[in-house]
Amino acid sequence: MTAAPPTRRRYTRTAAAASFAAVLSLVLAACGGGGSDTDSDASSGAGDGETPTVSIMVIKHPLTKPMADMAWVKQLEEEAGVTITWEEVSADWDQKKNPMLAAGDVPDLIIGNNAITDADLATFGSLFEDLSDDMDALPNVQAMFDEVDGAQAMATFNDAEKSVPSYKKFWPTAITHQYINQQWLDALGLDMPTTWDELFDVLVAFKELDPNGNGQADEIPFDFAPVGTTGFGYFQPSALLGSTGMQIVGGGGGGYFLEDGEVKNFFVDERYRDVVEFLNRCWQAGLISADAFTQDYSTYQSVARGTGDTARVGFSWGWSGSDRFGPGVYEQYTAMAPLLQEEGQSAPVRWSYDFENLTRNHVTMSADPSDKDAVLRVINAFYSPDISIQVLFGDIGPNVEKVSDTEYKVLPPADANLDPSTWKWTSSLADNGPIFMRENMEVELPSDLAEAVENAVPLEPAFADLDVDTDVYPAPFIKLDAADQSTTAVNDTAIQGIAMPAFAQWVTSGGAADGWDSYVSQIENAGLQANLDILQTYYDDYIASKS
Repeated sequence: MTAAPPTRRRYTRTAAAASFAAVLSLVLAACGGGGSDTDSDASSGAGDGETPTVSIMVIKHPLTKPMADMAWVKQLEEEAGVTITWEEVSADWDQKKNPMLAAGDVPDLIIGNNAITDADLATFGSLFEDLSDDMDALPNVQAMFDEVDGAQAMATFNDAEKSVPSYKKFWPTAITHQYINQQWLDALGLDMPTTWDELFDVLVAFKELDPNGNGQADEIPFDFAPVGTTGFGYFQPSALLGSTGMQIVGGGGGGYFLEDGEVKNFFVDERYRDVVEFLNRCWQAGLISADAFTQDYSTYQSVARGTGDTARVGFSWGWSGSDRFGPGVYEQYTAMAPLLQEEGQSAPVRWSYDFENLTRNHVTMSADPSDKDAVLRVINAFYSPDISIQVLFGDIGPNVEKVSDTEYKVLPPADANLDPSTWKWTSSLADNGPIFMRENMEVELPSDLAEAVENAVPLEPAFADLDVDTDVYPAPFIKLDAADQSTTAVNDTAIQGIAMPAFAQWVTSGGAADGWDSYVSQIENAGLQANLDILQTYYDDYIASKS
């Protein structure tokens, strides 16, 4: 997880979510297909002693430097015995991807965090190699499947292994962490809030009593990441759903969650209305940032960083304290446990379960590669320990110290002007790349990740007694066929077209209680039950496959 904007994935790290894939809206240079005449002579290696050439399209963060500037790339080529030609994509990926797939002209490999989605595989699966017959050539991938629970299931689509996931091992269960300004609490003699009502009272005090002590009414008691039109993601008010006992995933996404083995959608759940009404109460009292529904993610980040050592935001959500609030003021903040909806409630308190360590669709291989053996060697090399650690954190030397065959230390940024999170994304592919962090690998983590792990500790009781099979909707493992994918996508577009404007309207103007029944009817008429029936069938099949 990083300083990049979240989605629901990865972070404008649920989601998202939803997911970190939306953060990767990235630029496609013209791509020569894996089976094109351009590469056939140079890469055939037909006994002429020439080094095979492998074409790779890589979906990169906009901060990431050119592949030619990464030393590990040369190591990858040497291990695989190939020369790689890179197509580097850093914007407008979705606008470029569909024409490429429709034309059937894909490179040997496509690399990126969910760059080729399950929906793409459902529609264009014939373009990509089924790797299940190639595992003898992929011992590192096979080792991941053997070692990491769920990795092979995540790679499998319609009984074929069309895409390889990544496993990062060290990330906490939740990407969204909850923070409050402890210095403000102490200055005003206030206790840590544990319920919504207590939080409300604290936020009122933050607004009215000048807790930052600068003599100005410039405090923002409560702020959250901008909410879009396609569901909820990380660092957004959907986090409060856990207070009601609801177990969301990936920051909320399109509203689907699991309860006692039943697939539901919180957009029509009265507990969701409770959250909306609490937010409206806060809005009417002037406790939420007036810009919460209009600011972009960079503004959301920058405002919380205050001025010098003067903080401006009291309560918010983020990846780590330093990432959210910046070096000048982050030490004023304390990571919080989830709040109770009300004192003495019987419902357990939950928190978003984000599947961040095991993430899907990082490598897909053309069904018509220029040199199949060479391309398989490249995939296998990516999942080796030394390449994986460098894909994630940067080159051994300036970014990572290799202590032993199984021990590594991630070094501070060589550029003192960059925080560790930004440095990671600048230096390598980071979370976008193919990665397998083995269980025997010991890594001294960078300060931002170590901090995020520490900040997640107050949330751990929310997961302690969780039955993952019956109460966590396994979104990354639910792989719909083309027809069901089309049906649910059309219905979800209609559902979110009703739900998301209603959310903004109800938070800022009220009316959720009066408009609830009509709203629920509209959502149901938009195809919600059809989607729930489809997803329930796939969930039941998934659970059956595990037994």
